[in-house]
Amino acid sequence: MYLDVHKESEERMKKTIEIYKEELKSIRAGRANPALLDQISVDYYGTRTPLKQVASITAPEPRLLVVQPWDVNLIPIIEKEILKSDLGLNPSNDGKVIRLPIPLLTEERRKELVKLVKKSCENAKISIRNIRRETIDVIKKMEKNKELSEDDRKAAENETQKITDKYIEMIDELTKKKEEELLEV
Repeated sequence: MYLDVHKESEERMKKTIEIYKEELKSIRAGRANPALLDQISVDYYGTRTPLKQVASITAPEPRLLVVQPWDVNLIPIIEKEILKSDLGLNPSNDGKVIRLPIPLLTEERRKELVKLVKKSCENAKISIRNIRRETIDVIKKMEKNKELSEDDRKAAENETQKITDKYIEMIDELTKKKEEELLEV
């Protein structure tokens, strides 16, 4: 019966990992990657719309992103949003497409990005730990309501900790890979 509690908490932890992976994708590592622009949205006829829904985004070269809006009237709006973002990119357009040259990262910028990754990592770990805490609270309530014996509660708490450790380890591994990618020259 406490297996349902574990299933639910593991599902929530998986979602946390997916969100963390998406966050990491949006942190640029000196290479052109269309996912860099995933966080950008534009005002499209009065509605905030993700950039990838109003334009095609490609990386024709390792250090260049090309944004081709389906409506050329969006070019100035898209440029403004890219400049407002903290990506540090300078858009240029020819009236049809926006070119985003990806500058080499300075050592200082790399270190800033590593700090950003560490902050994001800590937030993901906090989410995982909150899920663990909520799961253990549910298990304790089950014991209080006589649905579990004390031994079953302890076993369930140990299982919860094992699941938590597994997901914290996944976060550490993802963080390590991203840091290596950022510090690679």
